[in-house]
Amino acid sequence: MAEYGLVSLIPPLLAIGLAIATRKAVLSLFLGIWAGGALVSGGLGLAQTFDWIVAAMGSELHVRILVFTLLLGSGVGMVWRLGGSLALRNWALERLDTPRKAGLIAWLLGLLLFFDDYANTAIVGSTMKDVSDGLAVSREKLSYIVDSTAAPVATLGISSWVAFQLGLIADAYAELGVESAPPAFEVFLRSIPFNAYALLAIAMVAIVVGSGRDYGEMLDAEARARETGAVVRDGSTPMQDVEGTLGSPSVTNPRLLAFFGPVAILIVATLGAAIWTGYEPGASAYDVVTGADYADALMYGSFTMVASGFLLGKVFDIMSLGELTDTVIDGFGIMLTAVSILVLAWGMGEAVEALGTGAYVAGYAESVLDPALLPVVVLLVGAFVAFSTGTSWGAMAILTPIVVPVAWRLTGDHTMVAAVVGAVFSGAIFGDHTSPISDTTVLSATFTGADLIDHVRTQFYYAVTVALVAIAVLLAWGVTGITPIVWIPLGVLALVGLVYVFSSLDASRKGLDPDVAARVGESADDVVESDPDATGES
Repeated sequence: MAEYGLVSLIPPLLAIGLAIATRKAVLSLFLGIWAGGALVSGGLGLAQTFDWIVAAMGSELHVRILVFTLLLGSGVGMVWRLGGSLALRNWALERLDTPRKAGLIAWLLGLLLFFDDYANTAIVGSTMKDVSDGLAVSREKLSYIVDSTAAPVATLGISSWVAFQLGLIADAYAELGVESAPPAFEVFLRSIPFNAYALLAIAMVAIVVGSGRDYGEMLDAEARARETGAVVRDGSTPMQDVEGTLGSPSVTNPRLLAFFGPVAILIVATLGAAIWTGYEPGASAYDVVTGADYADALMYGSFTMVASGFLLGKVFDIMSLGELTDTVIDGFGIMLTAVSILVLAWGMGEAVEALGTGAYVAGYAESVLDPALLPVVVLLVGAFVAFSTGTSWGAMAILTPIVVPVAWRLTGDHTMVAAVVGAVFSGAIFGDHTSPISDTTVLSATFTGADLIDHVRTQFYYAVTVALVAIAVLLAWGVTGITPIVWIPLGVLALVGLVYVFSSLDASRKGLDPDVAARVGESADDVVESDPDATGES
């Protein structure tokens, strides 16, 4: 394979730069892939561009994710037309009367659904979107809450993320031939305190929501939503517009069962399918969790969600069989933008793999590693790889086989191996949170109905703040040797101070009250009384 070196960074950085500058993610991704095709082919590169896109669509894992995404769109459509979303909105508005309460509920739901970030964003985003709209919470804020909880919590418990990483850890130790190698699951458990970005990102969401304070472009978004009732920016392109696609619900007396039934079935079926796909006679619970096929589980779960919609529609005589079938097809339409971006993001992954972007970045970093700085360097390299390739799992797959041997050869210490494993997780998530070509970022914007680039731009300020504190935590451990368990709480306190300082300074600069985006004492009716139908969607 040809060596492209520094030039290999051009396609992903071009796509990211164009996406941020133009707010046109689909066009930017395609042009980035095309630039890579031109580099590889030495000519126009259009044939190579489409070869990569087709290859991305031909991946079995990617096809499963696309099927899951489309079926989930149908499930959301079922819940909408059966009146489930309307019933939940009516129920929640009677009990959740402030943006703070809605945000905290979204955060808690995200913590509970730790087993997969895709399912997490789908369920929490779809559940809370109508509720937060009714309370005039910006879609950007809801998307941040969902995105900055889903992936971080998935790296801290038994999940598809952890199962994937366990295999990489085991393979890396096997390649080293270390006789005293601990079980991969033990390494994972020891890595949790070093996963500083994930731990602090979860805390940051709670701090921002609980304090009611924002800064950066999120302050502008929240001030807009509170003052005008417009939950999305004028001129934006929301990733999901359920009502615009599906019309009004088909019921006059909505039932909560139409919401909680399909969602509960999605969760139970997904977990049950994960256990089923991982089970073999004599397998331990650990083997079942690590051997599960989470892509299949999500696909089966979303299918049962759709099937439950058919059952409810017929039992309560809400829609005919033809109307239910039409809802399935219409539900696909909700996800077309997300599917397009996912396919192109994966196409970009094919391009950067052909160019050797990840290996180039990782190889360069390996040459300048120092034991005390190793976790920080791994975090930064992982962030850059995830940011530029749009895949946190890709960053994990590239870095783990490199950094585990490096950590062992530099120190001969299993604690350092655990530290770099935690740093890989942290870097991959940080890069994901700041990249407009990340699949999890796309899905977070999709299920909350936010504009993708608006979501990335508003979340960026918080992600960078958390990353800087996470770096400080890892540096403190590297210099002092004192466990991160001591430094993480201090990091949380630092985040509290930074949120209050940055929000006060930014609000003063913009001529706003620091609490203008909170209005925690006002009900939804007070907030949007002047324009109850304002959404800002175009």
